Amino acid sequence: VLTSGDDNIIIASQDGYAVSFQETNVRSMGRTATGVRGIRLNDGDQVVGMSVLGPDDNVLVVTEKGYGKQTPASEYGIKNRGGKGVKTINATERNGQIVALRAVNGDEDLLIITDDGIMIRLPMEQVKTAGRATQGVRLIKVNAENKVSSVEVVEKAAETEEDKSEEE
Repeated sequence: VLTSGDDNIIIASQDGYAVSFQETNVRSMGRTATGVRGIRLNDGDQVVGMSVLGPDDNVLVVTEKGYGKQTPASEYGIKNRGGKGVKTINATERNGQIVALRAVNGDEDLLIITDDGIMIRLPMEQVKTAGRATQGVRLIKVNAENKVSSVEVVEKAAETEEDKSEEE
């Protein structure tokens, strides 16, 4: 992700934790350097997403069983990098682990694709805004043997004349 050098970064793990820190806390290094720790992970956990976080953005999280939510960026205090983070969603048996984290501003569309090839596109206004430690709401119905495999935030679809005539 292209950054300005003075942005806030947010990183999330699949177990439901996210840490937000200032980009200036990451020192410059050479190309062959191994880097610095962004988030401390539990055994078996892994990073599923990172994004540049603006002050007016919302943090969108989507889980493997099709649940998701938006949370205002203001609920994620800026901490030091390398911490365990704060709970960003209650990852339970009902909603599954996080598969994606994105910073959104609310005027985009959300594409969700399952591993069996089902894809939906929905306006970001339909994704509920909720607090950090909640489970989210169902965004797509996923069969028991399948899960969400990919999530992408895209520009809002332009309405065509055909769409307008269908609405009337």
